[in-house]
Amino acid sequence: MRPRPSSKSANRFSTADKPCLPRIPHHTQLSVSVIAFMNPSTRNDALALLTAPGQVFELQTLPINGRPLRVFTNAPSSLRELYLQTASDLPFLIYEDERLSFREAWQAAARIAHVLAHGYGVSKGDRVAVAMRNYPEWILSFTAATSLGAIAVAMNAWWQPDEMAYGLADSGAKVLLADQERLDRFAQCEPGLTTRAIAVRPTRDNPGIAVLSDLTAAVGDVPMPQADIAPDDDATILYTSGSTGHPKGVVSTHRNVLSALLSWELDGQAAVLQSGVEPVPPATQPGTLMAVPLFHATGSHAAYLSSYRSQRKVVCMYKWDPQAAAALIERERITSVVGPAAVTGDLVREALRTGHDLSSLLSVGGGGAPRAPEQVKQIEAVFKQALPATGWGMTETNAIGTGIGGLDYLEHPASSGRCSAVMELKVVDEDGRSLPAGERGELLVRGTALFREYWNRPDVNAKIFEDGWFRTGDVAFLDPEGYLYIVDRIKDLIIRGGENIGCGQVEAALVMHPDVHEAAVYAVPDERLGEEVGATVYGSPTLDIASVRSFLLQHLAKFEVPRYIRVVDAPLPRIASGKILKRQLRDEAIASPGSHHDAQAQA
Repeated sequence: MRPRPSSKSANRFSTADKPCLPRIPHHTQLSVSVIAFMNPSTRNDALALLTAPGQVFELQTLPINGRPLRVFTNAPSSLRELYLQTASDLPFLIYEDERLSFREAWQAAARIAHVLAHGYGVSKGDRVAVAMRNYPEWILSFTAATSLGAIAVAMNAWWQPDEMAYGLADSGAKVLLADQERLDRFAQCEPGLTTRAIAVRPTRDNPGIAVLSDLTAAVGDVPMPQADIAPDDDATILYTSGSTGHPKGVVSTHRNVLSALLSWELDGQAAVLQSGVEPVPPATQPGTLMAVPLFHATGSHAAYLSSYRSQRKVVCMYKWDPQAAAALIERERITSVVGPAAVTGDLVREALRTGHDLSSLLSVGGGGAPRAPEQVKQIEAVFKQALPATGWGMTETNAIGTGIGGLDYLEHPASSGRCSAVMELKVVDEDGRSLPAGERGELLVRGTALFREYWNRPDVNAKIFEDGWFRTGDVAFLDPEGYLYIVDRIKDLIIRGGENIGCGQVEAALVMHPDVHEAAVYAVPDERLGEEVGATVYGSPTLDIASVRSFLLQHLAKFEVPRYIRVVDAPLPRIASGKILKRQLRDEAIASPGSHHDAQAQA
C-alpha cells in the first residue's frame, strides 16, 4: 500500500503552484474534490480520471504528421492563443523595480510585433533571434515573434562572436533583438550576415542599429497584428548546448510546446488527487524565480511559459546570485524555484547560512542536470514547506519526459520519475531490442512533445529517429513500477581494465560527502588499465581528500573510487544547459598532472 503523506508534506498540497485554467470550458469538468471521492489509488487511475472525455485534460489520439499521437482536446491552438487566454491584470513580469501585468505584457508584445512586422518585414515562418540577459524584453520579444507566426530563435547568451555568427546564419534569422553585451559580439561577427539587429537596453550608441524602446514608443498602443497559426506550425528553435562541434537547432511546433506545458499541469493535478488531500486555496498569487537563462528549455518552458495558465508571476534575475535570490524569495513571497542541482544546492547552503525567510517556497524543482539523492533530502530538511521535485527532459522533448515530486521523490530520490501521459519511453540494447525492467540500455522517447527536427540537419535526423522514436544518448533503466533512472551518457563511461564505470554514479557518491559541493568524473588515460577514474571537485575549505576517499569506499566498489582527485576553489564551469564542462576539466587535469591527488602515489 502506498504510504500516506506525512503531516509535514500533507500541509503542502496547495493550489498555489497548481494550474488554474482560465477561459477554458468547465461545464463538463468534474471538480478535483468530486474526483477525489473516487479515490484513485494509483497515478494511472488519477490520470485516467483527469483525461477522460469531457474533462479539462481530455486526451484523444489524432494522426499528426502521419503518426498517431495523444493530444489534449482543450489545449490552446497556438502560443498566441495561450497568451490571449491569460491576459489578466495580475502581476506577471517583475525585474528589479519594473512590473508588468499579464495584460500589460501582451500589449507591450503587440508593440514589438508591430515593429517587427511593419518595420522589419517579419512574417509567418521568418526567424526572429533573441539574445540577451533575462530582461523582460526577452519574454516580450519571444511573445511577439510567436504571436506573429514567426519562429523564435533562443540564442545562447554566452556564445562568442563566431558561435553567434553560426547561429544567426544557420537559422537564417531576419532580425536579432540583443542587449549591449550581445551587440558588441554581433559587431565582431564576420561580414555577410543579413540579420538586422535591434538594441535592447543599450548602454552606448550602436551606429546603424535602432533602439527597441524608441521604436515601440513611436508606435504607441496598437493591437497585435493578425496571424493565422496552426497547431503544427513551427514555433521555436532552441540550440543544443553541446561541448564540442556546432550546436544543433531544435525545431518545435506550437503543439509540441503546449503539450509539454499541459503535461506538467496534468501531472500536478494527478499528484493532488492521488494524495487524497483536499487542495488548499492559495493565500497569495504564486510566483517563480527565474534563476536560469531563458534560452534554456528549463527557463523558457518550466519557469516562464508554464506561468501563463497558472497565473504565476515571474521574478527575473540579471544573473544567478544566491544571496540576491534569497532576498527576492523573501520580498516577493516566491513559491517555486526550478534550476539545475548547482542552483538549488546554492539555495540550500544560503538558507542554512542566513536568516532569510524562505517559508513561502512550496516547490524546489530540478532541471538541466541530475540532482544527487543527498540534496533531495537536504531540500526536505532545510525548507519549512518546500518539497523537492525534478524530472527528466531534453531540449528535444521541450523539457518534459518524466516527472517526480514530493513524497514520491523522497521515496525514490535517485529516480527522474514516471513518464508523461503524452510521451512513451523504452530502453533498448545495442541491437535496438527492448529491454525488460531493471536492465540498462539506451533510452528512447517519442510522443507529442517531441521536437519536429534538427534545423538544416537531414543527415542527423535520419540517424536519430526510428519509427518516431528519438535516440536520447542516455543510459537508463526503468524499474517494474515505471520509474526512470538515468545512469549515464552512452559516451560518458570509463572502461577500467574491462570494468565499465558510470561517471554519474561516482559523481553522485562524491556530492554526498558534506564537504563536496560539485564534482565531475572523467576518464584519465592509463598505460596498464586503459583508463583510470579521475575527478575534479569543488568544495568547502575544510575538504580533506583522505576523508573523501574513505567516504567513497562506503558507497562505491574499490575500483570505482577515483584514483586522481583534483580540488579547485571555484564552482565548476558549465554549458548553458547546466551540465558541467567535463571535457575542459579532463583536459586541464591531464595537462597538469601535479595538480591532482594521486591515490597510488600517496599510498
